[in-house]
Amino acid sequence: MTDTDWMKEAVKIARTGIASGQSPFGSSVVKSDKLISSAHNTVWRDMNPTAHAEVNAIKEAAKTLGTVDLKGCTVYTTCEPCPMCLAAIHWSNATRVVYGATIEMAAQAGFRELFIPATKMVEMGKSQLEVIALPAATDCHTLFQEWKTHGQSKSY
Repeated sequence: MTDTDWMKEAVKIARTGIASGQSPFGSSVVKSDKLISSAHNTVWRDMNPTAHAEVNAIKEAAKTLGTVDLKGCTVYTTCEPCPMCLAAIHWSNATRVVYGATIEMAAQAGFRELFIPATKMVEMGKSQLEVIALPAATDCHTLFQEWKTHGQSKSY
């Protein structure tokens, strides 16, 4: 499967999150062309500001694989990772992160983003993580409007 195909899984789980009253973010972890985990943002459900989709997916993947070393994994995320999530992806030792919507799109939807591009964080931190933007080939940008129309949670 292609990055675009795998991103559809992250979009699907984000929509599950929207339907359950969460914010419009989803993430999946893939290794050797096999889905390892998929999770959405659960900040409001868990009353935990660190329960971002990427962190939830990484936790689930580590548990499934029985290791904290996610080398060889790709993390697919519907939005460009925030500094916390990018650090978690880096510390998990994932090989790649592929994202759809940009931090600017999230900010326009009402989320308090830190305007530090993922590529800049990787460069500044001297991380070996490969960062791939895939906005044109996904439905990630539409998740914000779907959330505004149907969602129950607030932005933060």
